[in-house]
Amino acid sequence: MKRILIIAGVALLLFVVISQPKDSAVGVNNLLGGLRYGAEQLIAFVRNLFPR
Repeated sequence: MKRILIIAGVALLLFVVISQPKDSAVGVNNLLGGLRYGAEQLIAFVRNLFPR
């Protein structure tokens, strides 16, 4: 069952990427930007905990 869900998820992802490449690129860019922002905020938090 798990294998079928993984295959279906990959197939859906490929379908979306192939059928709407520009929208997919924007989505990936937004996702990576959000991850970057979160990492920067985490670094700022840790630096404020342990000032030099």
